[in-house]
Amino acid sequence: MRDLHPRMYWPVLLAITTGMRRGEIVALRWKNVDTDNKIIRVVESVEQVKDRIRFKAPKTERTRAILLPDHAVDELKAWKENQAKELEALGVKATEDTFVCGRSWDGGVVKPDSLTAQFRVAIRDIPDFPIVRFHDLRHSHATQLMAQGIHPKIAQERLGHSTITTTLDLYSHVTNTMQTEAVSKLDSAFRSAIKPPTKNSSPKLG
Repeated sequence: MRDLHPRMYWPVLLAITTGMRRGEIVALRWKNVDTDNKIIRVVESVEQVKDRIRFKAPKTERTRAILLPDHAVDELKAWKENQAKELEALGVKATEDTFVCGRSWDGGVVKPDSLTAQFRVAIRDIPDFPIVRFHDLRHSHATQLMAQGIHPKIAQERLGHSTITTTLDLYSHVTNTMQTEAVSKLDSAFRSAIKPPTKNSSPKLG
C-alpha cells in the first residue's frame, strides 16, 4: 500500500497499531503524538454530516493515551520530517497543530468520508487483498490483542470503549476461542497431575 497509495499508508498504520476510530485519526495532530514516550493522546475527533465537518470530543468524551509499538514510532518520526518538507515546498509551514494525516496540498484536515473513499480505491489496487471497510482495521487491532491473550481491560482502554462490557460483547467470538484453548490446557494439566505412577516410581514400604 505504501508504494501504490503512500498517503493512505499513515491512517492505515494508525488504525492497525492503535485501534483508533476514523474520526480520531483524521483529527490527530502532531502535538498529541509523543514519540519520545511512544504515546498517542486521543483528545478530539472529526464528525462529518453531509459535506460539513466539526471537531468534537472523543466518543467517550475523555482523553485516552495509547502506547505505540516501536515500528509505528519509527515510521511516524520519519513521516513527520518528510511531511514538513513536502509542505515547505508548497509554501506551508508545518507546526505542532498540523494534522498527522492531513491533506497533501495544505496539511488541512481530511474529511472522514474522503478517507473511507480513498481506502476503498487503495485496496482495489492490491492483488488478492480482501474487501474490507476502513473501520475493520480497528476490529483487526482489537482481535489481535484479544487473541494474544491481552487482558480485555487493556483492549477497552486502547479502543476507547465506555465499559469493558462493550469490549467483551463485541469480541465474544475471540474470547470463546480463548476459552477453548484455556480449557484444553487445563485438561492437559489435570491429566498430567492424575497420571498413574509408573512401576519403577512406586514408593517402597517397610
